[in-house]
Parts: sequence; structure tokens; C-alpha cells
Amino acid sequence: MNDILQDVCASSLVTAIENNLFRFLPLFDLCSQAEVHDDPQLLWSLTDIPFPLFNSIMRARLAPGDVNASIEAAITRGRAKNVPMLWWTGPTTRPSDLGLYLEKHGFTREDDAPGMALDLQTLNTDFPVPDGLTFEKVNDAESFKHWHHPFAMGFGMPDFAVNALIDLFKQISFGKQLPFLHYTGWLEEKPVAAGSVYLAAGVAGIYNVVTVPEARRKGIGTLITLALLREAQRAGYRISILHTSRMGLNVYRQLGFQDYCSIGQYLWSPAQA
Repeated sequence: MNDILQDVCASSLVTAIENNLFRFLPLFDLCSQAEVHDDPQLLWSLTDIPFPLFNSIMRARLAPGDVNASIEAAITRGRAKNVPMLWWTGPTTRPSDLGLYLEKHGFTREDDAPGMALDLQTLNTDFPVPDGLTFEKVNDAESFKHWHHPFAMGFGMPDFAVNALIDLFKQISFGKQLPFLHYTGWLEEKPVAAGSVYLAAGVAGIYNVVTVPEARRKGIGTLITLALLREAQRAGYRISILHTSRMGLNVYRQLGFQDYCSIGQYLWSPAQA
């Protein structure tokens, strides 16, 4: 509990927004045939899975003279595996104009993800609950099966990517000391929503929040996030962070999250090369 962040100043929150993400990427080393490289200059994962999330690059701390060579080396790795890659940038990325270098090398800029944080002592909990809506904490592999459906349906990822992520999540999710927790939302006895909280870098990171298409616009995404945040509170956490699409901004602002930074995403695909 001593490493749980209590400092709510903006600079500490920005650091936490990035560090929670940085702590998550090394978990991909648990994937079959994955390689994770972690040194002071760069953190990256590389797999045989042709989905960019599994082949991520982040936490760049590159000297100006090393930037082009580092990008070219990443492209060589991706081309050898024939997989797309996702390069993440943020407030502490060095050089600060790394995105311009990436675009010159054939990376395509995706939508930036707002980095948000919330002091859980100010959490807004006043939301109406639709009739028949309940939430269940995932405690074992059996209950995790129900979580699969909204996760797969809501994000629309290909089956091979969903299956690989679920296999990874299983390895880091069940047990008292494991940091990855999940909730399933049920509406009229059907699993309609999923969400996860990753307890790392002193904060509770919110991930995988999704509702199946037919159950949207009922406030369920807000409510399952609230269930995850209450779980974080019970675990003693003061701060929650997340990285969201622009579409999810209003949902999280209603809970009390505020924008603190921007997380850039640059996509490279062997089909573009």
C-alpha cells in the first residue's frame, strides 16, 4: 500500500497516466512466442500475432542522433514478422517531435487518446441504474467466460486477437495478489458489458470498458466504470487513470475524470511498406 499514489498535482497525474500503461506492456511477454525488450531508451513488444496492440512500442527516450536508426530497426522487426505495429507517444516522449519522424518513415497517425485522471475522493456516484442491470466481479476462469462475449462483440476485434488477449488476461487475473480485475455487466440475465482495472504504478488504470451495440445509450458504460472504480477504492487506491477515445470523453467526465495529457498512436503496417 505504500506505493499507492496520494499526490494529486497535475505533474504526478501525468506521470501516472503514462506509467500505468508502461507497466502493462511487459505483461505481453506471457504471450506465446512474444519478445519484450525493455531498456532506458525504449520499451517494445513483438509477437507473431498480426494485430498492432501486440506489437507496441512506447516510452521512447531517444537522443536526436538515434531516432532514425531506432525507427528503422523497429520497421525491420515488424517486416520480419509481417505484423503491424503501434508506436505510442506521450508527454515524456523524447524527442518531443518523434511523431514527425515516425510519419516520415511510413507510420500513420491515429486519433490521439486523451489521458485522464480522477481523484477517487471526488468520484460522482449519482447515476440512474436501468431495471434488470447487475454487475459481477470475475473471480475465476468460469465466470470469465461470460466476460468474453461483450468484450469480443463490443470492440469488434478479429477472433484471433480476442482469443490471444483472453489467454493473456487469464494468466494475470485470478488470485489475491494479481493486479488485473474484471467486471461483467448483466442486463436481463445477458452479459452486455465488460471492463477491467489494472492496479499498477500506484494508480488504478481503467481498461476494456465496452458495451454490446444493442445495449448502448443506457448509461451502462458509465455504470460498469463506476463498479471498477469502487473496486479500486476498496483496494485502497486514491487515483484512477485511463486513456480513452474522443467518443468516451463525456462518459468519463461525468464520473469526474479530467484531461491531463494526450497519448499519441502511430500505426505501421507491412502492407503500407
